[in-house]
Amino acid sequence: MSVAVEFIDLRKAFGPVQVLHGVSFALQPGRVVGVLGENGAGKSTLMKILAGYEQLSGGEMRINGQPMSFSGSRAAEAVGIVLIHQEFNLADDLTIAQNIFLGHEKKKGWLLDDDAMRAESARVLQQVGLNTDPDTPVKHLIVAEKQLVEIARALARKARLLIMDEPTATLTPGETERLFALMAQLKADGVTLLYISHKLDEVERVTDEVIVMRDGRFVAREDTAKLSRQQMAQLMVGRELADLYPPKEAPPAGTQPLLEVKQLTVPGWAQDISFDVRPGEILGFAGLVGAGRTELFEGLLGLRPCTGQIEIDGQPVRLRNPREAADHGLTYLSEDRKGKGLHVGFGLRENLTLMALSRYARPWLRPAQEQRALREAVDTFGIRTGNLDAPASSLSGGNQQKLALAKVLHPNPRVVVLDEPTRGVDVGAKRDIYFLIQRLAQEGLAVIVVSSELMELIGLCHRVVVMRAGRLQATLDATHLTEEELIAHATGTH
Repeated sequence: MSVAVEFIDLRKAFGPVQVLHGVSFALQPGRVVGVLGENGAGKSTLMKILAGYEQLSGGEMRINGQPMSFSGSRAAEAVGIVLIHQEFNLADDLTIAQNIFLGHEKKKGWLLDDDAMRAESARVLQQVGLNTDPDTPVKHLIVAEKQLVEIARALARKARLLIMDEPTATLTPGETERLFALMAQLKADGVTLLYISHKLDEVERVTDEVIVMRDGRFVAREDTAKLSRQQMAQLMVGRELADLYPPKEAPPAGTQPLLEVKQLTVPGWAQDISFDVRPGEILGFAGLVGAGRTELFEGLLGLRPCTGQIEIDGQPVRLRNPREAADHGLTYLSEDRKGKGLHVGFGLRENLTLMALSRYARPWLRPAQEQRALREAVDTFGIRTGNLDAPASSLSGGNQQKLALAKVLHPNPRVVVLDEPTRGVDVGAKRDIYFLIQRLAQEGLAVIVVSSELMELIGLCHRVVVMRAGRLQATLDATHLTEEELIAHATGTH
């Protein structure tokens, strides 16, 4: 049975903060609907209400014509509504199969039917293109593989309405194509798909219509074919969106590298990688998922064993952990903001100042100074929050990303590594981050951007290092930065 949904004057508040203001629209079965809006627009909150993770504060939700409110996600799943989270909702210490059936275990009499669950897990893993043993612990998977497990888990629930929140953020082009083919098959089977994404080219390609939200309100609904990407972006931000990338400025000539890396090897991930980055330069790192980019920088920061030579400002250094790296002026923004970038249970202030506590504890902690620093960061980075004392978990994904950026820049580094800095961030916030990155370079920082978005690297960077299978394939200067060149080196077809 297909699922039709109607929202009638839906409202949601978290304490005194109203995040949804009288949202009303209906969804028909068997359609692919793009849900667009800036971070903080209320998209994810609305979807969490639909999937049973949040309760509405007012208004009414109807499923197949019947008023309904879910007590939890299992109640929503019972009528075929499943949410694939943007932030992974997996138990790291359990296997893939155990995660797929967590809370929905198959039984044979009084005992768990492990064989049946493994067999079904293998089937849905094959559907999403993840050829991995279902008995593999989730903690051994890379970020992209975890995303595929989330999608496989939804398929195992036999969803009739599937909500996908930034599903391709960590996927390779090949994995993305496989997902789109799967979506087409689900649509043909009558499944309704709600597709939340900031990648407007994907929205344009895979959706039948788009719904646009802004500041917790429903603002537009149009057939996708009638809208250009530029029009989608303007509806989201409510204003004319100027050029996405700032004009490139050449870094100062003749300067010595701030960071120089020679023959860095991270066993199993990266082999003999050498590069340098100068003050005022933005250096990109490109490569397919699994190329070893993230692991290379985790080794550089002391998070993984590594060998090789690292020089900061011409002086050899040995970095055993991120604290020592920060002491030498090198900080790192992880691609996994929820798992490694932020302590989401902590407050905004505690997250912001965590890497610079010595500045505020002389000898006792000075919360008033921390609070002043937080107010400045909220203004500087455009962090949307109704309450400075709220936990980081209360922020939307994009605002969490802005907080994570503020955190790694708070110790005043000279070299900053940004791993997927705009993952899950809307087009307006992306532009803000791009201009911030350029400002950092203008202030004399050496900036490294690791990104899966080729146009992001082309639009921002002075040079781009391309990695493939743990090895450096090429370093391209601005005159050679094209999508074709980057893809050819990343795939080994150059």
